[in-house]
Amino acid sequence: MTIKTRFAPSPTGKLHVGNARVALLNWLFTRQQGGQFMLRLDDTDEERSTEAFADGIRADLDWLGLGWDSFDRQSARYARYTEAFERLRASGHLYPCYETPEELELKRKVQLSQGKPPLYDRAALHLTDADRAALAAEGRTPHWRFRLDHAEIRWTDMVRGAVQFHGANLSDPVLYRADGRPIYSLASVVDDIDHAITHVIRGEDHVANTAVQIQVCAALGGTPPAYGHLPLITGAKGEALSKRLGSLSLEFLRDEGIEAMAINSLLARLGSADPIETRATLAELMDGFDIGKFGRATPKFDIDELKQLNARLMNVLPFAAVDERLAALGLAGVTAAFWEAVRPNLGKLADLRDWWTICTEPLTPVIEEPQFTTTAAALLPEGALTPATWSQWTDAIKAQTGRKGKQLFLPLRLALTGQPHGPELPVLLPLLGREKALARLLGKTA
Repeated sequence: MTIKTRFAPSPTGKLHVGNARVALLNWLFTRQQGGQFMLRLDDTDEERSTEAFADGIRADLDWLGLGWDSFDRQSARYARYTEAFERLRASGHLYPCYETPEELELKRKVQLSQGKPPLYDRAALHLTDADRAALAAEGRTPHWRFRLDHAEIRWTDMVRGAVQFHGANLSDPVLYRADGRPIYSLASVVDDIDHAITHVIRGEDHVANTAVQIQVCAALGGTPPAYGHLPLITGAKGEALSKRLGSLSLEFLRDEGIEAMAINSLLARLGSADPIETRATLAELMDGFDIGKFGRATPKFDIDELKQLNARLMNVLPFAAVDERLAALGLAGVTAAFWEAVRPNLGKLADLRDWWTICTEPLTPVIEEPQFTTTAAALLPEGALTPATWSQWTDAIKAQTGRKGKQLFLPLRLALTGQPHGPELPVLLPLLGREKALARLLGKTA
């Protein structure tokens, strides 16, 4: 059996980290199995779906590196949903209902006030032909509900383990609106059958939907896929994430300078039994990935943890991974040697500009002890500076002044870079060059 999964967002807003986690885990699971990954846009909500959001979804997935093998969108498949609707109606699985939204809400309130679950009472099943004709004469157009079989519905969930529902405890779902448009529960099942989806990995807010969809799938003659339902991640304070509100959107994180692989590294292990570690490639994340390691506790997304991962990623990225991106930052002159020297001190790639400016443009040095830095300047070895120069130079300064530790190194760092912290000076000194270093030690802008 060829494994095939799908990521099926609605283009009604920007993808946030919760959406990205579902896409990533589907992608890792599929690629690890040598299967096919599909992108499907669930865009039947015509009022809120936009092409701009659809383009944004594709751009976000491209940025994360989550390429897809096939693509479809529900708005192009209305004819198929109509066929499925007619089949279910002909087989007696659908029945027309005429209640208005207000009438349904009143029923719901009455049931809740009586301590009962708000399930549809199947009143429409008791309508006579004359009743339906009278309602139609009033101008009412029916919506159509699926008549659930009141039997056990069981499956072994990839995340939750054994799951069980009973049809009698579920409300007959609406599958077709009064305006003739399909509801998600029908469209999704038809798509999964037609596209031969074998595994569905999604949020736990769909667990009850899955019980319904298993029966709808069977009624259409299909084989239900295997299911895995992940607990929904929240913000660091437990707040829900919203695509329409832009909560922790990928666009926002990208604009903040977060690397795609920092996000992937966090989301691929968040909520699992494995430790969260920085990985530079998706192939590394795939190694050891196991959907069965994800638990049912609610994982919390902490942007500070993500920023720490981003900084660690900077420290391991090779120059080749960032070279082509530097021109857009106005840093086309950065060399591999400079990158190696400063990357341990970067929180994000844009921070590179600060150190490039410090090393290549005029800087007014911070001189707190001019006599000491003047002595240090006189002891700077002749000729080209190399990484070995630092040790030779500081040994001479120690011998001359008796200084060591912070008393020796901090004045030199302030004079050379104007900063109390930064890249290792043995590798930074040769990048400055002897002339610039001497001038700064002597308090001159250079």
